[in-house]
Amino acid sequence: MKIGIVGLPNVGKSTLFNALTKASVPAENYPFCTIDPSVGVVGVPDERLDKLALLSGSDKTIPAAIEFVDIAGLVQGASMGEGLGNQFLSHIREVDAILEMVRFFDDTDIIHVHGEVDPVRDIEVINLELILADQQSVTGRRERLTGDVRAQKKEAVAEDAVLSKIEQVLLKGGLAITVDLSPEEAKLIKPMNLLTLKPILYALNGKSGGHNLDEVNDGRSRAAFELIESYGADYVRVDAVTEGELNDVAEEDKQMFRSELGVSEDGLEALIRGAYRTLGLITFFTTGPKESRAWTVAKGATAPEAGAAIHTDFKDKFIRAEVVGWDTLLADGSWSAARDKGDIRTEGKTYVTKDGDVMVFLHS
Repeated sequence: MKIGIVGLPNVGKSTLFNALTKASVPAENYPFCTIDPSVGVVGVPDERLDKLALLSGSDKTIPAAIEFVDIAGLVQGASMGEGLGNQFLSHIREVDAILEMVRFFDDTDIIHVHGEVDPVRDIEVINLELILADQQSVTGRRERLTGDVRAQKKEAVAEDAVLSKIEQVLLKGGLAITVDLSPEEAKLIKPMNLLTLKPILYALNGKSGGHNLDEVNDGRSRAAFELIESYGADYVRVDAVTEGELNDVAEEDKQMFRSELGVSEDGLEALIRGAYRTLGLITFFTTGPKESRAWTVAKGATAPEAGAAIHTDFKDKFIRAEVVGWDTLLADGSWSAARDKGDIRTEGKTYVTKDGDVMVFLHS
């Protein structure tokens, strides 16, 4: 899983990246401080995995992982090469989803590239640049298909029809992800890697002790929520600076500091949960004395497809899977006890993996 952190310059992208990865990339108070994308692999916190590892006495605990890419700030006109636009847009093409950082607080000491904080305008500026870039890609591809379409080549005609549908939405300022595509249509245009076909999770960056827009309650926050809802997207609230500061606080003291700062929940965990929702992902587990491990698969994955996350043989040579819910296994106390109680089920190729399943795969 690879998620690109995008947004206007100076909205907290690198600060959030630092907090997520405990890395050290520049986060100064000026645009374009991050010229090359920085990449960090983040272990996904999951107390279920920790409990399973304790139950099994595992030597190693291996969490699921998300790769975050810190992409330098986009500006108005990026699709036409403004700022370092084309370079940054190419980085976004390589990710699975977009985490769009939006400044959600007033503070005269922190420069805003447009002089004032307006989350609706900021979201629309970023999304418009993605839309314009996709318009260029779609127009160019349709031009290249012209000859084959005239010759009535079946695949070219089919691809052009899909691109025409998408182009109509883009020209109206809509995102390609809002176009209703069949699996076959989506497959035809997948190689284009359109920016606005990627799911977007909005991170509303607040500030502890600052003038957060939902507290100011002057209409800006409500308008932002309505805009995000109109896209059919999800959002999370995060305080990038506070999360970064809490990296240096002992785990047992973090909740006390959160209470003092008025931060009710772990913003990074909320963000990672939001990323899973946005990408349509779930987690299943394997556990034993050597290791307990979390695996990430698409929601709706069958048992053989889940097995492929571990090894292709588990899909290609799948016979059956033994499955038990993580909470049931913990309650039973051991795998053998769960088997004796009849809680371990034998499932075949059509079984749909559930979030929290503990699985053992048998193959030929």
